[in-house]
Amino acid sequence: MQLQSLKIGKHIIKYPIFQGGMGLGISWDRLASAVSLNGGLGIISSVGTGYYENRSHIKKELNLKPYGSENFYSRAGLKALIDNARKVCGDNPLGCNILCASNDYSRIARDACELGFNVIVSGAGIPTNLPEFTADFKDVALVPIVSSAKALKIICKRWQNRYNRLPDAVVVEGPKSGGHQGFTYEQCLDPNYQLEKIVPLVAQEVKNWGDFPIIAAGGIWDKKDIENIISLGASGVQMGTRFIGTYECDASDDFKDILLSCKKEDIELIHSPVGYPARGIRTNLLNLVDKRMGPKINCISNCVTPCQRGKEATKVGYCIADRLYDAYSGKKDTGLFFSGANGYRLDKLITVKELMDKLVNGEDS
Repeated sequence: MQLQSLKIGKHIIKYPIFQGGMGLGISWDRLASAVSLNGGLGIISSVGTGYYENRSHIKKELNLKPYGSENFYSRAGLKALIDNARKVCGDNPLGCNILCASNDYSRIARDACELGFNVIVSGAGIPTNLPEFTADFKDVALVPIVSSAKALKIICKRWQNRYNRLPDAVVVEGPKSGGHQGFTYEQCLDPNYQLEKIVPLVAQEVKNWGDFPIIAAGGIWDKKDIENIISLGASGVQMGTRFIGTYECDASDDFKDILLSCKKEDIELIHSPVGYPARGIRTNLLNLVDKRMGPKINCISNCVTPCQRGKEATKVGYCIADRLYDAYSGKKDTGLFFSGANGYRLDKLITVKELMDKLVNGEDS
């Protein structure tokens, strides 16, 4: 099968491959720009931009950690990210991933539009109000992330009735993805909630509203997986974990080493202060958390609404902002390392160009 280009709003993506937005700092300018340069849609995570370039984009007196959501989701940091990415990928389409659960969600969405992102991908909640925050930027494509046909129906009904708009595409994420899931723990393991079951149902729902691309995510690994999910009704795929295994990925070498050395049984579902199950790698942090001996919790960044300024972090046993920053920095003892279910299959680092070639032409190319 020859992979077809994708039209997302007014933007053409040469190959139907989104690189998943991975925060904190895993998919920033280096990774996203390389993906866009090589024909996919590179997506920059908006999470923790106050940490970008060693916190140089926040107030100097806050140089230990970004204080409050305004600094954690730094506009200046996001601007530096897209400016640096453009130096590599030029005018090729670039996406920004924004969590609905983020504090300052509306402001981050407006920032992304004003700074020149072409596509906004948004999940970790249902982005029912996203068109309101981006209303002045008609050329910015809006792509919600859903885990069911029901969620898509809610979004389409709300967007059409209130904003006279429909999604430019939809990402359908199954429970094998890394990071936060749109399912209960039981559903993540239930065959009826797997990606292959969900995509045809979402495809049927899309027909009720018109015709826009379905991007399947969660557990996609190679061209055979891409061809299989397209045969079930998807138009393209989103892949996160496999892009961590590239030289250009913004994560530290120590982060990549954790993935390269993990085994299948090391990847598990864990509790998160965000309120959703999350998939990550069993490391020293989770062993400490299980014993209620994790690092001190002191909410500095006020990153996500469901955490209620550290209340949920205290219940779960760790601060997600601090632990994701430790992972990005390569602190193996205290970092939280997210991975999709297939992360154990990474065995070496390659370039983004090599990976895109394998995904487009097959592993033996």
